[in-house]
Amino acid sequence: MPVRRSLLAAPVLEVAPKLLGMVLRRTTDEGTVAVRLTEVEAYDGPNDPGSHAYRGQTARNAVMFGPPGFLYVYFTYGMHFCMNVSAGPDGQPSAVLLRAGEVVEGVELARRRRGAPASAETKFNQTAGVRSAGLSGAGVRAAGSSGAGVQPGPAGGKAAARRNPDWELARGPARMCVALGIDREANGVDLLARDAEVQLVPGPGFEGEPSTGPRVGLREAADRPWRFWIPGDPTVSAYRPHVPKKRA
Repeated sequence: MPVRRSLLAAPVLEVAPKLLGMVLRRTTDEGTVAVRLTEVEAYDGPNDPGSHAYRGQTARNAVMFGPPGFLYVYFTYGMHFCMNVSAGPDGQPSAVLLRAGEVVEGVELARRRRGAPASAETKFNQTAGVRSAGLSGAGVRAAGSSGAGVQPGPAGGKAAARRNPDWELARGPARMCVALGIDREANGVDLLARDAEVQLVPGPGFEGEPSTGPRVGLREAADRPWRFWIPGDPTVSAYRPHVPKKRA
Protein backbone atom coordinates (compact mmCIF):
# COMPACT_ATOMS: atom_id res chain seq x y z
CA MET A 1 0.00 0.00 0.00
CA PRO A 2 1.64 3.31 -1.07
CA VAL A 3 1.97 6.26 1.29
CA ARG A 4 -0.98 8.67 1.50
CA ARG A 5 -0.51 11.78 -0.69
CA SER A 6 -1.85 14.05 2.04
CA LEU A 7 1.13 13.14 4.23
CA LEU A 8 3.49 14.54 1.58
CA ALA A 9 1.43 17.69 0.98
CA ALA A 10 2.63 19.31 4.22
CA PRO A 11 5.53 21.82 4.33
CA VAL A 12 8.76 20.16 3.26
CA LEU A 13 10.44 20.51 6.66
CA GLU A 14 7.62 18.44 8.13
CA VAL A 15 7.63 15.89 5.32
CA ALA A 16 11.39 15.20 5.24
CA PRO A 17 11.81 13.56 8.67
CA LYS A 18 8.62 11.53 8.13
CA LEU A 19 10.27 9.80 5.16
CA LEU A 20 12.89 8.22 7.43
CA GLY A 21 12.10 4.54 7.83
CA MET A 22 9.85 4.45 4.77
CA VAL A 23 10.73 2.15 1.89
CA LEU A 24 11.36 2.99 -1.77
CA ARG A 25 10.76 -0.09 -3.94
CA ARG A 26 11.46 -0.54 -7.65
CA THR A 27 10.42 -3.57 -9.71
CA THR A 28 11.79 -4.30 -13.19
CA ASP A 29 12.26 -7.36 -15.37
CA GLU A 30 15.45 -8.00 -13.37
CA GLY A 31 13.58 -8.22 -10.09
CA THR A 32 12.76 -6.01 -7.12
CA VAL A 33 15.04 -3.89 -4.96
CA ALA A 34 13.73 -2.05 -1.91
CA VAL A 35 15.59 0.50 0.23
CA ARG A 36 14.64 1.68 3.71
CA LEU A 37 15.38 5.40 3.84
CA THR A 38 17.85 6.46 6.54
CA GLU A 39 18.94 9.96 5.43
CA VAL A 40 17.20 12.80 3.56
CA GLU A 41 17.55 16.53 2.86
CA ALA A 42 14.79 19.14 2.53
CA TYR A 43 14.77 21.79 -0.24
CA ASP A 44 12.23 24.60 0.05
CA GLY A 45 11.91 26.05 -3.44
CA PRO A 46 11.80 29.88 -3.68
CA ASN A 47 12.64 30.19 0.04
CA ASP A 48 15.86 28.23 -0.35
CA PRO A 49 18.94 29.37 -2.33
CA GLY A 50 20.16 25.77 -2.27
CA SER A 51 17.09 24.52 -4.15
CA HIS A 52 16.90 23.83 -7.89
CA ALA A 53 13.59 25.72 -7.87
CA TYR A 54 14.96 28.88 -6.27
CA ARG A 55 15.09 30.82 -9.56
CA GLY A 56 11.86 29.50 -11.03
CA GLN A 57 10.56 26.65 -13.14
CA THR A 58 12.61 25.01 -15.90
CA ALA A 59 12.26 21.83 -17.92
CA ARG A 60 14.69 20.18 -15.52
CA ASN A 61 12.89 20.97 -12.25
CA ALA A 62 9.26 20.91 -13.46
CA VAL A 63 8.36 17.94 -11.24
CA MET A 64 9.02 20.07 -8.16
CA PHE A 65 6.21 22.45 -9.23
CA GLY A 66 3.61 19.71 -9.45
CA PRO A 67 1.70 17.72 -6.85
CA PRO A 68 3.45 15.89 -4.00
CA GLY A 69 4.59 12.28 -4.24
CA PHE A 70 6.34 12.34 -7.62
CA LEU A 71 9.95 11.37 -8.31
CA TYR A 72 12.29 14.14 -9.41
CA VAL A 73 15.48 12.70 -10.92
CA TYR A 74 18.40 14.82 -12.07
CA PHE A 75 21.88 14.22 -13.48
CA THR A 76 24.84 15.81 -11.73
CA TYR A 77 28.61 16.13 -12.17
CA GLY A 78 28.24 14.54 -15.60
CA MET A 79 28.12 11.07 -14.07
CA HIS A 80 25.53 10.59 -11.30
CA PHE A 81 21.76 10.49 -10.93
CA CYS A 82 20.10 11.72 -7.75
CA MET A 83 16.42 11.46 -6.80
CA ASN A 84 13.93 13.49 -4.79
CA VAL A 85 10.33 13.18 -3.68
CA SER A 86 8.19 16.22 -4.48
CA ALA A 87 6.54 17.64 -1.38
CA GLY A 88 4.18 20.40 -0.30
CA PRO A 89 1.00 21.64 -2.00
CA ASP A 90 0.67 21.49 -5.79
CA GLY A 91 2.34 24.55 -7.32
CA GLN A 92 4.64 25.25 -4.37
CA PRO A 93 7.98 23.77 -5.45
CA SER A 94 9.76 21.80 -2.79
CA ALA A 95 11.35 18.37 -2.64
CA VAL A 96 13.19 15.95 -0.39
CA LEU A 97 16.51 14.57 -1.63
CA LEU A 98 16.89 10.88 -0.79
CA ARG A 99 20.47 10.63 0.46
CA ALA A 100 20.95 7.14 1.85
CA GLY A 101 19.26 3.91 2.83
CA GLU A 102 19.52 0.25 3.70
CA VAL A 103 18.74 -2.35 1.04
CA VAL A 104 16.07 -4.54 2.63
CA GLU A 105 14.97 -6.51 -0.44
CA GLY A 106 16.81 -7.64 -3.55
CA VAL A 107 20.30 -7.40 -2.06
CA GLU A 108 21.84 -9.65 -4.71
CA LEU A 109 20.43 -7.57 -7.57
CA ALA A 110 21.58 -4.37 -5.85
CA ARG A 111 25.05 -5.91 -5.50
CA ARG A 112 25.22 -6.74 -9.20
CA ARG A 113 24.20 -3.22 -10.16
CA ARG A 114 26.80 -1.73 -7.82
CA GLY A 115 29.48 -4.19 -8.93
CA ALA A 116 29.82 -5.47 -5.36
CA PRO A 117 30.97 -9.00 -4.43
CA ALA A 118 28.33 -11.69 -4.15
CA SER A 119 27.09 -12.57 -0.68
CA ALA A 120 28.28 -15.63 1.19
CA GLU A 121 25.00 -17.42 0.38
CA THR A 122 25.28 -16.72 -3.35
CA LYS A 123 28.96 -17.67 -3.33
CA PHE A 124 28.07 -21.01 -1.72
CA ASN A 125 25.35 -21.67 -4.30
CA GLN A 126 27.70 -20.75 -7.17
CA THR A 127 30.39 -23.03 -5.78
CA ALA A 128 27.97 -25.92 -5.28
CA GLY A 129 26.67 -25.52 -8.80
CA VAL A 130 30.16 -25.47 -10.30
CA ARG A 131 31.24 -28.53 -8.34
CA SER A 132 28.12 -30.45 -9.39
CA ALA A 133 29.10 -29.71 -13.00
CA GLY A 134 32.46 -31.39 -12.40
CA LEU A 135 34.72 -28.34 -12.61
CA SER A 136 38.05 -28.14 -10.84
CA GLY A 137 38.84 -26.03 -7.79
CA ALA A 138 40.50 -23.47 -10.08
CA GLY A 139 37.24 -23.18 -11.98
CA VAL A 140 35.38 -22.64 -8.76
CA ARG A 141 37.65 -19.76 -7.81
CA ALA A 142 37.20 -18.19 -11.23
CA ALA A 143 33.42 -18.49 -11.12
CA GLY A 144 33.02 -17.23 -7.54
CA SER A 145 33.44 -13.86 -5.87
CA SER A 146 35.15 -12.64 -2.74
CA GLY A 147 33.37 -13.24 0.54
CA ALA A 148 30.94 -10.96 2.29
CA GLY A 149 32.02 -8.65 5.06
CA VAL A 150 31.34 -8.88 8.77
CA GLN A 151 27.66 -8.78 9.64
CA PRO A 152 26.69 -5.94 11.99
CA GLY A 153 25.63 -6.85 15.50
CA PRO A 154 25.85 -5.81 19.13
CA ALA A 155 29.48 -6.89 19.37
CA GLY A 156 30.60 -5.34 16.11
CA GLY A 157 28.89 -1.95 16.26
CA LYS A 158 28.98 0.63 13.48
CA ALA A 159 32.59 -0.13 12.47
CA ALA A 160 31.78 -3.80 11.90
CA ALA A 161 28.65 -2.89 9.94
CA ARG A 162 30.61 -0.65 7.61
CA ARG A 163 32.98 -3.50 6.79
CA ASN A 164 30.00 -5.32 5.32
CA PRO A 165 29.59 -4.26 1.66
CA ASP A 166 25.81 -4.48 1.99
CA TRP A 167 25.82 -1.36 4.15
CA GLU A 168 27.54 0.57 1.36
CA LEU A 169 25.11 -0.40 -1.40
CA ALA A 170 22.80 2.63 -0.99
CA ARG A 171 24.99 4.83 1.20
CA GLY A 172 24.83 8.12 -0.70
CA PRO A 173 22.32 9.52 -3.23
CA ALA A 174 24.13 8.31 -6.36
CA ARG A 175 24.76 4.83 -4.96
CA MET A 176 21.10 4.51 -4.03
CA CYS A 177 20.05 5.36 -7.59
CA VAL A 178 22.41 2.72 -8.97
CA ALA A 179 21.23 0.07 -6.49
CA LEU A 180 17.60 0.72 -7.43
CA GLY A 181 18.33 1.10 -11.14
CA ILE A 182 17.04 4.68 -11.19
CA ASP A 183 17.92 6.95 -14.11
CA ARG A 184 16.33 9.83 -16.02
CA GLU A 185 13.52 7.59 -17.31
CA ALA A 186 12.11 7.46 -13.78
CA ASN A 187 11.73 11.25 -13.61
CA GLY A 188 8.09 12.16 -13.07
CA VAL A 189 6.94 8.75 -11.82
CA ASP A 190 4.01 8.92 -9.42
CA LEU A 191 5.43 7.11 -6.39
CA LEU A 192 1.98 6.71 -4.85
CA ALA A 193 0.30 4.98 -7.81
CA ARG A 194 -0.56 1.35 -7.10
CA ASP A 195 0.83 0.15 -10.43
CA ALA A 196 3.96 2.34 -10.46
CA GLU A 197 7.31 0.75 -11.21
CA VAL A 198 8.78 2.80 -8.36
CA GLN A 199 6.75 3.10 -5.17
CA LEU A 200 7.09 4.82 -1.81
CA VAL A 201 5.52 2.58 0.83
CA PRO A 202 5.31 2.65 4.63
CA GLY A 203 8.24 0.96 6.32
CA PRO A 204 9.28 -0.07 9.81
CA GLY A 205 10.12 3.50 10.79
CA PHE A 206 12.36 4.06 13.77
CA GLU A 207 12.08 5.02 17.41
CA GLY A 208 13.22 8.35 18.80
CA GLU A 209 14.02 11.69 17.21
CA PRO A 210 15.99 12.09 13.96
CA SER A 211 19.36 13.79 13.98
CA THR A 212 19.64 17.05 12.06
CA GLY A 213 22.52 18.97 10.54
CA PRO A 214 23.70 21.03 7.56
CA ARG A 215 23.09 19.79 4.05
CA VAL A 216 25.94 18.27 2.08
CA GLY A 217 28.10 20.07 -0.46
CA LEU A 218 26.06 23.27 -0.88
CA ARG A 219 27.53 26.65 -1.81
CA GLU A 220 24.48 28.61 -0.62
CA ALA A 221 22.34 28.17 2.50
CA ALA A 222 24.76 25.48 3.61
CA ASP A 223 24.25 26.19 7.30
CA ARG A 224 20.55 25.36 7.38
CA PRO A 225 20.05 22.15 9.43
CA TRP A 226 17.72 20.61 6.87
CA ARG A 227 19.41 17.22 6.61
CA PHE A 228 17.70 14.51 8.66
CA TRP A 229 19.00 11.03 9.45
CA ILE A 230 18.44 8.04 11.71
CA PRO A 231 20.97 8.34 14.56
CA GLY A 232 23.65 5.67 14.63
CA ASP A 233 22.58 3.99 11.39
CA PRO A 234 25.71 2.86 9.51
CA THR A 235 24.17 3.50 6.08
CA VAL A 236 24.03 7.27 6.68
CA SER A 237 26.51 9.02 4.37
CA ALA A 238 29.51 11.01 5.54
CA TYR A 239 29.06 14.78 5.81
CA ARG A 240 31.12 16.81 3.34
CA PRO A 241 30.92 20.61 3.17
CA HIS A 242 31.19 22.43 -0.14
CA VAL A 243 34.80 23.10 -1.13
CA PRO A 244 35.21 26.10 -3.47
CA LYS A 245 37.25 25.44 -6.59
CA LYS A 246 40.63 27.11 -6.60
CA ARG A 247 41.38 29.40 -9.49
CA ALA A 248 44.34 28.43 -11.62
